[in-house]
Amino acid sequence: MSSFWRRSALMALGGLALLLIGTVGFLLIPEYTLSDSIYMTVITLTAVGYQEVHPLQTGGRILAGFLLLGGITLMGVWFALLTSALVEMDLAHVFLTRRTMKKIETLKNHYIVCGAGRTGRQVARELQAAGKEYVVIEREGDRTEALRAEIPDVLVVEADATRDESLIDARIGTAAGLVTCLSADTDNLFVCLSARDLQPGLTIVARAYNEQTLQKLYVAGADHVVSPNLTGGMRMAAMLLQPEVVSFLDVATRSQELDLRLEEVRVPAGSPFESQTLAEVRIPSKTGLIVIAARHGDAPGREGEWVYNPGPDHRIEAGDVLIVMGREEQIDLLTRSVQV
Repeated sequence: MSSFWRRSALMALGGLALLLIGTVGFLLIPEYTLSDSIYMTVITLTAVGYQEVHPLQTGGRILAGFLLLGGITLMGVWFALLTSALVEMDLAHVFLTRRTMKKIETLKNHYIVCGAGRTGRQVARELQAAGKEYVVIEREGDRTEALRAEIPDVLVVEADATRDESLIDARIGTAAGLVTCLSADTDNLFVCLSARDLQPGLTIVARAYNEQTLQKLYVAGADHVVSPNLTGGMRMAAMLLQPEVVSFLDVATRSQELDLRLEEVRVPAGSPFESQTLAEVRIPSKTGLIVIAARHGDAPGREGEWVYNPGPDHRIEAGDVLIVMGREEQIDLLTRSVQV
């Protein structure tokens, strides 16, 4: 676009030059005043074909012909420049969309964010900071541009997230999770229904503006439903009653400067940790991590409640989730250790 504005500036200078030449030229003709000269130059350059203010002789006709030729040429070049700019803009959008779709086709275990409003952009920031791969689905062009201005390498599908085709374009079949935070609860409901039908094992998080929609979103397939009113009220009360606890959790889960992190580690089937107790795997001594909580998987006949501060005799099974706190390299070490 910078070249377009540069060329437009040159076109404007060319037009001013022709206007100046025509005005001075007509002023040299007897009986032509300044206003007559400007008027004759303008109607000649634009080729509107109005009658001459005063009869022209040979010199005046040559000047008018020169101005007419220059004006037509200038307008032709201007229209060509404008058309070229529009085509370039459209082609740039096409190429950007094509490159984006090629990148999306290679994604696996990524996350899908439906909606690029304030909540959607915050979710994208969190995923970006965590180094996770994700795709944003947004149909509003201005929101898409605002998101790309903030995160230049973001992958965006410009489409309606309530349509199955949009979710398929975002590779929902290979996605690990989906967040729907569209502006209307009914749209979030449609996304949950479509996503659950397309990917039964997908983890779905939905936002609900109306508290009456909470249960409907769960029925539609959402695993977790977040209501800004409820969570906001709970957080405000917690900041009044337990400000230090809230401050610690904010720092532990969101601070970029703190060396310690809270992280969840899932134990896969066949892991060396399977059927071992915490005393046997010796997580604190081997990695330096603190095991804060643990929960068994959802296998039939097994308890899925959280066990806080689990003791050394707590037995780990496949599918269990461990909540640990420590440095990033310690968490990476544990993540590699639990793998098959």
